[in-house]
Amino acid sequence: MNSSSNMIELSRVSKIYARPGSLEAWALREVDLAVAAGELVAVVGRSGSGKSTLLGLVAGLDQPTTGSVRVAGVELGGLGEDALAVFRGRSVGVVFQFFQLLPTLTVCENLELPMELRGVASRRERLARAEQLLDSVGILGHADKLPAALSGGEQQRAAIARALVNDPPVIVADEPTGNLDSRTAGAVFDLFVDLAERQGKALVVVTHDGALARRAHRTVHLVDGAVAAGGAA
Repeated sequence: MNSSSNMIELSRVSKIYARPGSLEAWALREVDLAVAAGELVAVVGRSGSGKSTLLGLVAGLDQPTTGSVRVAGVELGGLGEDALAVFRGRSVGVVFQFFQLLPTLTVCENLELPMELRGVASRRERLARAEQLLDSVGILGHADKLPAALSGGEQQRAAIARALVNDPPVIVADEPTGNLDSRTAGAVFDLFVDLAERQGKALVVVTHDGALARRAHRTVHLVDGAVAAGGAA
């Protein structure tokens, strides 16, 4: 793969957590990973294999112990917390398994907030962008409702729309279909495929669903924090 087209590049990345008694826990071991624009990569593996740690590093929510993490042309290792926050606001959209929509804000307001934090001052501009994205994921009719009034699938669509409000080139999703029925999960994965193939986003999606993982362009299999032999296809 041509490195100039890569939106995500991890080189020999390890993550070690300290534990009581001077014990070390290796969450990731010497991981290499490259994801190009327009590519959807599924990450699979058992609980504790390092999947969520990998996503956290790509999203700039954590830092590697060793190795290099480069996302959207930015080397994350040298950034402080303030710079990482700016990077995340511009370059990475995060979709969580449990939606994490703010319960006291309407669906539309949940989308407007990240734009406001980034400095989009015009309410009219924020509202237009939020409504356009809600329409694109099929829930514009729920814009003025609180998240609790939506089904699980509708809340996940809202969470995906929120991840897209600042038009990031990279999307990471941690078990985004884990709490959805198979039909709704398939529809959510359709959105991810569209984001990669039609909009050119680079996506890394952690999933335990083998059928959905097979729809990705590639699958990376983590075992005990390392990419399994033959585990990147």
